[in-house]
Amino acid sequence: MTITREQIRELASFEDSQSGAVSFYFQPSTPRNKAHKEDTILIKDLAREALHRLESQGAEGKTKKDSVRADIDRVIRLSSELRSNGTHAKAVFACAAQNVWHEYDLPPTLPGTQLLVGRHFHLKPMAHLLGAHSRLGIVLVDRHRTRVFDLRLGELTEREGLFQPLSRKGRSDGYAGYDGGHAQRRVDDETLHHFKAVAQVLKDSLEKGVFEKWILGCQDAHRSQLESQLHPYASQALLGRFAAEVAHITNEQIRGHAEQIVERWQSDRRQHLASEAVSRARSQSRGVTGLRRVLRSLELGEVQTLLIGETFQAHAVECSGCGHLDAHLVSFCPVCGRATREVVDVSEAILPWVIRREIEMFFVKDDAEFDKVGNIAALLRFRSDSPTPVDVAVAAQLGRAGAAYPGRLRKFASR
Repeated sequence: MTITREQIRELASFEDSQSGAVSFYFQPSTPRNKAHKEDTILIKDLAREALHRLESQGAEGKTKKDSVRADIDRVIRLSSELRSNGTHAKAVFACAAQNVWHEYDLPPTLPGTQLLVGRHFHLKPMAHLLGAHSRLGIVLVDRHRTRVFDLRLGELTEREGLFQPLSRKGRSDGYAGYDGGHAQRRVDDETLHHFKAVAQVLKDSLEKGVFEKWILGCQDAHRSQLESQLHPYASQALLGRFAAEVAHITNEQIRGHAEQIVERWQSDRRQHLASEAVSRARSQSRGVTGLRRVLRSLELGEVQTLLIGETFQAHAVECSGCGHLDAHLVSFCPVCGRATREVVDVSEAILPWVIRREIEMFFVKDDAEFDKVGNIAALLRFRSDSPTPVDVAVAAQLGRAGAAYPGRLRKFASR
């Protein structure tokens, strides 16, 4: 089963206080022999490592180990079936304590096979997929036929089609082509009517959220005729175009053209947004950089687009009560006063917020300017410059901490 955005949001909301949430990602590899045993061996090794990490946590870890062993054993049994999954990757999210087991097929573009255990499901690979695969429509058009496709996480599905039968008479009909001229105008009118109908379907689909962006496939001769009929909203949502014969192109060719266009668009947009976020942050407008400022903006609901370095990793603390994330490594939450717990990878802790709130997100790599500002930034919908109760509480707590953690806290506060 292919995963939907709604299901990803549900996964982002899941929490198991006993750290019994198991996340398994399978990325098919090229087998070196006919036995196809490499993937099974790798999965068993990952399972042993996960259980060993739990054992190293003492009595608490033993309790966690007992609760997740059933899920890990089931993952191992599943490994023998994965090779028959074709070219798909696979994701499994499980928690035996809460009777949860979800399997999903994914495009085979994961960074590798992984098995992780924690309080929340590990969703970074999903965040990559969401950024690269928005609700995408592909529209193939000629003078009298239209085919509409969805491309979701590598799955191409044909939705609907429009067909406008054209008049058979042409320019050579009648005496000296007189009747043919009328017939040709009739054909041109019918073609124009067809392109107007396509433009209306596109407008309606975008307004209803059937897809967010779209790609056009047609011959160059028809491109200007269709695009002149498009609503401005549809024109802005157009990612790119490729040449196509509606009746003869294969699904694999459609998918290939579309993925190339999306990859180019994503790369250009990622580079543009990273540069814009840094520039706006420097001018104190609708942009922020650094972990502390980004976390504050996320909690205030200011963030429109989040950008995180591909290799970004930083420590933070999370409140065990209200879930507040803080770049200051304080022992007690400044919001509700409950004890905090350390978060080793704050980018993983951020993801549930981002997914639930449908914040646009990009992972940035090989950008020296972005590295200089801390490898994390955000573009904002609005900017609130007045201090929040959290700001005041954090300042007070830092003051009370005094010399207890001065260097440690100051390092994180300066980010």
